[in-house]
Amino acid sequence: MTFKRAGFLTKIIVLVLLIYMATSLLDLRGRIQGVQTEKDGLARQVASQQMKNRELEDAIEHSDDPEMLEQVARDKGFVKAGEELYIDVAN
Repeated sequence: MTFKRAGFLTKIIVLVLLIYMATSLLDLRGRIQGVQTEKDGLARQVASQQMKNRELEDAIEHSDDPEMLEQVARDKGFVKAGEELYIDVAN
């Protein structure tokens, strides 16, 4: 059984197809890396938002707690009766 050798035109067509496939694969690889980076960024945002949600759920559960009420009042700048408030104006 003998095989007929490929002609010059056939070799050129195969070479062009291989080059096209290689560039397509490199382009897809770049797209995949870009999407993976975006996915990682979104995963970090989701984790951050879940942590904030847990903190808010905890605050809601302990909303009647006197220590929580005092902390919220302090954060808003309120003071207890008889306390003196000093504001640092040097900064």
